[in-house]
Amino acid sequence: MVPAAVIAYLASRRRAKRYAIRFPAVRTLAAAAGGAGPRWQRHIPAALLLAAAVALAAALARPRTTYQAAVDQASIMLVTDHSGSMDATDVQPTRMIAAQKAANTFIDKLPGNALLGAIAFSSSPDAVQGPVTDHSQARTLINNQVAGGSTDTGDALELALQLLKGGNPKHPPSAIVLLSDGAANAGTDPVTVAREAARDKVPVYTVALGTPSGVLPNPDPLAPAVPVPPDPQLMTQLAAVSGGRAFNAQSADQLSSIYSRLGTKLGAVTRKRDITSEFAAAGLVLLLAAGVGAVRSSGRLP
Repeated sequence: MVPAAVIAYLASRRRAKRYAIRFPAVRTLAAAAGGAGPRWQRHIPAALLLAAAVALAAALARPRTTYQAAVDQASIMLVTDHSGSMDATDVQPTRMIAAQKAANTFIDKLPGNALLGAIAFSSSPDAVQGPVTDHSQARTLINNQVAGGSTDTGDALELALQLLKGGNPKHPPSAIVLLSDGAANAGTDPVTVAREAARDKVPVYTVALGTPSGVLPNPDPLAPAVPVPPDPQLMTQLAAVSGGRAFNAQSADQLSSIYSRLGTKLGAVTRKRDITSEFAAAGLVLLLAAGVGAVRSSGRLP
């Protein structure tokens, strides 16, 4: 519509020029009249009218804008691995201590009304706190972990999902944050649980902690160190299947940064607001300005 209106306007101006007559004393008359101002000013009313039409047309489309709002009673479960490989020192001072500090950073970023729970797991989920508004309970659970055992990721995720749902199919906005440094080598298949989480609209955000060169001292002093690389492929798969996002952290600073961003992200939700009235008001103001400008410049409406 805009290009068509501009073409029609230019065509009408050219048509008006065809009927103009030559008058030798036009410059003298213009000087006597004091001048009519720059030529471009005569096009302002038409431009305002066109802008008004665009604004009113946009208002008919009922435009909306997105904004971030604090989540009311969001439920989040922190699921933290404390298997034996968390004693590796490739993330200073150890993976376990770095994970605890990062988890506390995450909690600091959550709004006070968010429901927060935590699960610590190794060979099985061995410490559990359901989602509550008292975040100190999750802090205590996380800070009391000691590295040891194997990695039962699937059962820990399944328990977290059960606690978030609470038997309520219409549960509040929920998410799971999983931190682990190794491949799942015990219990339920975690990918199956991630699919169940996707059906229940509970995304799993995963953080793979550690470097490929991470090792643990061998119990046999004559044997080489035991490699304990992270498993980012599994963590990426869990996040993708559930509708979450995967992160890799190879240092304490990276881990704290990831958890800080997650705390901010999960503490807010994207919502939409109708802004039709703003566009309609702008269109009416522009329409009025076009009318006033046309009457003042030429004594007629554009």
